[in-house]
Amino acid sequence: MSKDKYHDFVLAYRGVVCMSNTLSLKSDVEDILIKALDSKRDEHLDYDECVRLMRSRDVNLIGKVANILKERLYGKTVSFINNLILNYTNVCITYCKFCAFYRPPRHSEGYTVSIDECIRRVGIAKELFNIKQVLMQGGHNPDLGIEYYESIFKAIKARFPDVAIHALSPSELDMIAKVERSSTKEILSRLKDAGLDSIPGGGAEILDDEVKRVISPLKIRSDEWLRIMEEAHMLGIKTSATMMYGHVESIEHRARSLMRIIDLQKRTHGFIAFIPWNFEPNNTELKREGLVKYSSGGMELLKMISISRIMLYGLIDHIQSSWLTNGIGMAQLALHYGADDFGGTLHGEEVVSATGARATTLTQERIVNAIMQVGMRAVERDNMYNIVRYFD
Repeated sequence: MSKDKYHDFVLAYRGVVCMSNTLSLKSDVEDILIKALDSKRDEHLDYDECVRLMRSRDVNLIGKVANILKERLYGKTVSFINNLILNYTNVCITYCKFCAFYRPPRHSEGYTVSIDECIRRVGIAKELFNIKQVLMQGGHNPDLGIEYYESIFKAIKARFPDVAIHALSPSELDMIAKVERSSTKEILSRLKDAGLDSIPGGGAEILDDEVKRVISPLKIRSDEWLRIMEEAHMLGIKTSATMMYGHVESIEHRARSLMRIIDLQKRTHGFIAFIPWNFEPNNTELKREGLVKYSSGGMELLKMISISRIMLYGLIDHIQSSWLTNGIGMAQLALHYGADDFGGTLHGEEVVSATGARATTLTQERIVNAIMQVGMRAVERDNMYNIVRYFD
């Protein structure tokens, strides 16, 4: 191990005994963390090491190492994006047990936002908040064909060309393909021509079909999610990846899910961000059935953020702090545990708000203040993580 990496680890570990260049440590993951600090960018940790990190209770040390890796890339800079969430429909036929947002077809509370109304909302958000991105996600609505999405994308690009369209998870794309009796590759190609810039990582949850059979039995399987993401990457469409943890999955399920994302990224290099977020059980079928009673909490978030940074170092550059499901205070802490991005302002968000957990919109001012309160520098970014504004 180089002298600099040795010094990094000593700084990361409080309570270290250093004699004659040897370390006497109590951590059960010391070897993994030293390897993470000392590794070259083309050397990555494996599944067994991921499981050991997830089983470890040494969250603070794991977090300190993750923060060192993050600061090598970004120093004290933390990004965010001004964006609008456009939940265009809550009509859905996959009936996921973790979702409090969806309504079945013909339900009295079901809705689909008209094309004109979608454009109006984007226009208002552009005027009021100067948004750089519209994040468009909704239910799996069998009444919506591809023309609906193409019309919205083309209109956004015609009227607001500097607003990026980050839209439609792989499971939504699969639904469109089924409605059109077409391939997902053809759907992706048409939507790209209409103005689609990038794809969010929804529908991944845990990329293990044992878990999916419990929480989302009617949604696409893990291999299909990965296939659609690979198709997008091959068409030059960048995407994000997500993990929804803290429900019925095991540590091994989480590790396998993360390793599958790593394996795809090594082939395509198409993921630009990773967002781990905890399941919120309120108003969901999983809670009503007694399968999940409580959310997993803040310490689990910090561990997952830290492990994500360590496992994805040199592979996926950006880790979001997940304020939406954990609140501003935990998101601030996450910035010291490997996260470099605060996420978006999320004007208009309806999915998490359906759980009743917390407010799901932040202003630019609140995000900037939250970042600066923990001694870091806030920067506004665009959809591809290019910096567009610095805040002093």
